Amino acid sequence: MPYRKADTWKTVDWFTIVLYLLMITAGWFSICGASYEYEHVGLFDPSGRPGSQLIWIGLSFILIFILLMLEADFFNVFAYLIYAAVILLLIATIFLAPDIKGSRSWLVLGPLRVQPAEFAKFATALAIAKLMSSYGFRLTTFKNFALTLLFILFPMGCILLQKETGSALVYLAFFLVLYREGMTGYVLFAGICSVAYFVLSMKYSDVLAGITPLGEWIVLCIIQALTIGLVGVVRRNRLAVQILLGICAVAYLTAYIVSQFQPVDYSWVALGLLVVTSLYLIYLSVQNWVWHYVLIMLFAIGSVGFLFSVDYVFDEVLEPHQQMRIKVSLGLEDDPGGAGYNVNQSKIAIGSGGLMGKGFLNGTQTKLKYVPEQDTDFIFCTVGEEKGFLGASVVLIMFAVFIIRLIVLAEKQKSTFGRVYGYGIASIFFFHLVINIGMVIGLTPVIGIPLPFFSYGGSSLWGFTILLFIFLRLDASRKER
Repeated sequence: MPYRKADTWKTVDWFTIVLYLLMITAGWFSICGASYEYEHVGLFDPSGRPGSQLIWIGLSFILIFILLMLEADFFNVFAYLIYAAVILLLIATIFLAPDIKGSRSWLVLGPLRVQPAEFAKFATALAIAKLMSSYGFRLTTFKNFALTLLFILFPMGCILLQKETGSALVYLAFFLVLYREGMTGYVLFAGICSVAYFVLSMKYSDVLAGITPLGEWIVLCIIQALTIGLVGVVRRNRLAVQILLGICAVAYLTAYIVSQFQPVDYSWVALGLLVVTSLYLIYLSVQNWVWHYVLIMLFAIGSVGFLFSVDYVFDEVLEPHQQMRIKVSLGLEDDPGGAGYNVNQSKIAIGSGGLMGKGFLNGTQTKLKYVPEQDTDFIFCTVGEEKGFLGASVVLIMFAVFIIRLIVLAEKQKSTFGRVYGYGIASIFFFHLVINIGMVIGLTPVIGIPLPFFSYGGSSLWGFTILLFIFLRLDASRKER
């Protein structure tokens, strides 16, 4: 039977569309609560933010219609072209965009401001899906893995050059897609370890136990424990594990005895143990002709290298305001009037909502503009204040159902292209949700990324809408005859 355009409206996943409509509606009411001023403009006045967002929502419906009417193969055929066009736009933005709040990420087109970084997400997801669906592609080969990383890191680098760190970090979400498609779990393991090393070394950077820098010693001990653990888990070599644990016990016992007569820097003891461990792993590799031991050794060496680069990256690479945000998040600095102001006011607003909230347009913290960026990056505090714990919980449940639904649909795709793209957008939505909510309640540093469908902004709304409805069009084609 020949395909008819009307079939798309029958086969498209209406459950996901209903969730989308619920979220943009709840988002619009939240923007009203965060930005509405009684004495100035009405809710539907286009000069105000609620009215302006309403226009963007209306235009989104036109965009949805266009996306669903396109042939599903269009996105596969033109994936690389779309990616190349967006990359050129990102590069142009670096040089043409004016400086707005310290970043050059917005192109000013008359009365409109467009942020190309929001559209680069779906373009990158398409390009990765196209690459991974190519004939004979195997992510486990070095060439393919390196090429995939290039597709992810290039737009990320362009956005970093625009000084838009938050938007750039979103691209780390694509590593979840790579893991689903066959990337070794050791890469994710290394990433999680890096975060833990950074946090612990920074948290205890100025703490001394005698003459031992506590941060360095703790991380070095963790690296040693993980290295021994990998020998036991990966190679199941109980004898090697027992020998390494014995060496550690002897070394620390000796260090303790020496410390009774003169101060001992235990971080040097831990570093020496890692050197001995590395040499022993080389010996095991040569003796058994097994490269796993060398890989474990490289993990240990790389971990030590990362540890000793933390101070340089923090002091020389990060901007002063980024350093302060990290220190505030880790409890190293108390800056209630500066870097910590947004988060403190946000938590006050959420807490003041109580169980049921203060009601629509009745939030005092939001009405008095205590929370900066309360209708963009910190929109969730408006939800908490006006709708209370119950309303905030409903929003989180709605997002959880939405993301789970995307994963379920991704698993149902018949093509690799559709599956990879589906996991790509699910990962992006998940990253945005976790980081945005985390920074609003003070669990993660403030990096400035929007809450999908809730935060004010045409570029954000359009970017997420395109991201979602390309996938829904691909999914609809799965059921067409």
